[in-house]
Amino acid sequence: MSQVKSSTKSDPNYKVISENRRARFDYAIEDDVECGIILEGSEVKSLRNGGANIAESYAAVEDGELWLVNSYIAPYAQAKTFQHDERRRRKLLVSRKELARFWNETQRKGMTLVPLVMYFNHRGMAKLKIGIAKGKKLHDKRETSAKRDWARQKQRLMKDNG
Repeated sequence: MSQVKSSTKSDPNYKVISENRRARFDYAIEDDVECGIILEGSEVKSLRNGGANIAESYAAVEDGELWLVNSYIAPYAQAKTFQHDERRRRKLLVSRKELARFWNETQRKGMTLVPLVMYFNHRGMAKLKIGIAKGKKLHDKRETSAKRDWARQKQRLMKDNG
C-alpha cells in the first residue's frame, strides 16, 4: 500500500516566507502563476530565517526575461565575504509560453504583474506566486472594504444567533 500526502500545508518543507497582503486590496487579480527565482546562497539562507519583504515589489518583462524588481531580502549575518545586495533585481523562471502571455497582458491590456506570495514549496525550493492584475479605482477599493465588513458582521450575527 502506498501512502498519499493529504495536503501541502502539513508538509514540513512548505513554508510561506513573505506575503503581499495589500495586493488583493489594491488590485483585481485575474490569474496567478508560480515562478522560480534565481537566488544566491546567502539569499536562500536569509529566506530560511524569514527575512524578506515583497510588499513594494513588482515583476516586469524586459528583453525577453521576467524580473522581480525592488524586493527585499535581508542580509545574512553569517555570510561575511559573499554578501548579497538586498534590493537587487532577481530573475524569475517561467516557461516561454507564460512569458509571452505576461508580455501580451502587460503591453496590450494595461495589466501589471504583482507578487502575491513567496514560499518554499514541498521540495524546499523557493517559489514566487505572481498575479496578473488590474489596478482598482478608489470606489472599487471602498466596495471591497464594505463587502469584507458586511461578511464579518454577518459572521458575528450568525455566531450570536446560532
